[in-house]
Amino acid sequence: MAYVNSPGATTKRTRLSPEQRRAQLIELGTEMLADRPLEQISVEDIADQAGVSRGLLFHYFSSKQEFHLEIVREASRSMIERTAPDPDLEPFEILRDSIANYVDYVTEKRDTFISLLRGTASGDPLMREVFEQTRTTMAERTLVQLAGLDMDVTPTIDLAVRGWIAFVEEATITWLRDPHISRDELIDLNVNALPAVALAPSMISALLGTDADADA
Repeated sequence: MAYVNSPGATTKRTRLSPEQRRAQLIELGTEMLADRPLEQISVEDIADQAGVSRGLLFHYFSSKQEFHLEIVREASRSMIERTAPDPDLEPFEILRDSIANYVDYVTEKRDTFISLLRGTASGDPLMREVFEQTRTTMAERTLVQLAGLDMDVTPTIDLAVRGWIAFVEEATITWLRDPHISRDELIDLNVNALPAVALAPSMISALLGTDADADA
């Protein structure tokens, strides 16, 4: 960890620029998500870890809620970055690679992921806005990939892809709570659900790189 030596340890105060200090506080908050729900991340603990006063923390954030919101935004940004498509892969492999990275990321951050999407934070309108923006980003990535295969991305496909994103999220959360199938089986389930839900046979062939007539 960048700023934490051990649980409960305080970090020696270091002179940082305002931008660096703010980033440090947010990073400490995202690190604390690994072992506690968002609502249990206290201003006192963060100030202690960063070696600053509680009052100084509120110089960077107007309220505890704003601080928690920035933690969630950073966690979402990290996930989006981790699951970015690899343009050097074939279309179907891009999809599978992104889903594999998603599953691995949320497995590493299991408690964080479940806490944010199923904990009290999920009831906050501002938090929900961040979650919805993350889902939108992931859906738009998928739609861009489909459009790159010369597919006509209709409103129906757009809606189906957004529904698929919800399916992937729910299936993955359920698996994290009760992993009764393997990681690879979960990845295959999530990947194969996209063409099953959203694409016509000819579009599935384009995604898979196969001949629709040959497969018929």
